Amino acid sequence: MNEVDPDDDAADLFSTPSDVALLQLLLADLHDDLAGRLGRYHYLIDHGRTLGSGGTLLFGGTVAHTALIEARSSFVHGNFAATILLCQSLAENTLAGFLHVAGEDLPPKVGFHETLKRCSAMRFLSSGEITDLKRLADLRNPLSHFRNVNDPASLVRRSVVVGELAEDVLAQDAHFAIATTIRLMSKAPFRVG
Repeated sequence: MNEVDPDDDAADLFSTPSDVALLQLLLADLHDDLAGRLGRYHYLIDHGRTLGSGGTLLFGGTVAHTALIEARSSFVHGNFAATILLCQSLAENTLAGFLHVAGEDLPPKVGFHETLKRCSAMRFLSSGEITDLKRLADLRNPLSHFRNVNDPASLVRRSVVVGELAEDVLAQDAHFAIATTIRLMSKAPFRVG
């Protein structure tokens, strides 16, 4: 690694920081919001009590497994947009994987609303669960696709309407997303034990 001369502004702009400087940034990041991280970890533990004592049977393969691991980590670390995106991916892949294993003839690229429709027809999901999962998808869409401030689903617009910081609205959305996903994973056949 190149050492950076603190008096050389041009070197700062184009040089790689030293390992020590990077470590200082990582330690500062770890220290910031430590109480919030602990609180979110406890939130996962408290809500996770509804999961099976023998673990969780995860349909949806590697994508669903990766989404689960990364959603939990993102939530604990306060990466709320990532939490929402990953929770919706987890729900979509898990439910489609469940339908596939149950013998449903799914198209090669089944959409989430079609998946929800089929889960409803099988009476696997209640109308309340469908409503929550549609809300989760609605929270994901403005994070994945551009929305101008005039769109009611825009994060900025929602923030203005409720009179809260966008970061706080996003945190509330992430709490809803992770709780919805945990409730889904607590259902039989996902719950083991």
